[in-house]
Amino acid sequence: MTDTFLRMTRNGTTASESRPAPEKLVSGNPIHTSWDIEDRDGLYAGLWQSTPGAWRVSYDEWEYCHILAGHSVLTDAEGTRHELRAGDSIILRPGFTGVWEVVQATLKNYVIKE
Repeated sequence: MTDTFLRMTRNGTTASESRPAPEKLVSGNPIHTSWDIEDRDGLYAGLWQSTPGAWRVSYDEWEYCHILAGHSVLTDAEGTRHELRAGDSIILRPGFTGVWEVVQATLKNYVIKE
């Protein structure tokens, strides 16, 4: 494998776990697991998974994500609900605020640009 090709896979990648900060938690006790695959020049890419729960989000960065499994609901600051299921792809632009709710354990791949 060359350094110009990188496959988005959890295989061979160390997982890290986190939880939402207590002041952001809305409901549940979600556990986030990340497999960070790329981290260079303000670009981050990998896979992320969460167990059910809800927390407040606020994006200062640009993020593309593709839902691989599960069911989540993103509710924006205006109250609009965006259902996310396997196969959905979204872009969150800087300034997006709202609540991310994982209804059914969700796995996504992501690319973040600061």
